Amino acid sequence: MEGLKKSNNMVKAVISPEKSTYLLPIPANYVGKKIEVLLYSIDELVETKEKLAKKPSDFFGSLNQKEGDKFHTYINQSRMEWDRNI
Repeated sequence: MEGLKKSNNMVKAVISPEKSTYLLPIPANYVGKKIEVLLYSIDELVETKEKLAKKPSDFFGSLNQKEGDKFHTYINQSRMEWDRNI
């Protein structure tokens, strides 16, 4: 297995299977326990991340009115400081 990573609680491996079946060795300390096996293509995962890009409109309603007003006041004060001569 290429890219095998182990810790006390996890085993992770990146593989490139050459057939539609793959024999997966299970560490002895995992035998008899419930384990989770995930299978996904790394290429597809990257493609999915690109589709999840957030738009400004996705954040509408994230702040309540009081927080929004406070934030807006801070931004306005910051902008006024840009215009002053130093």
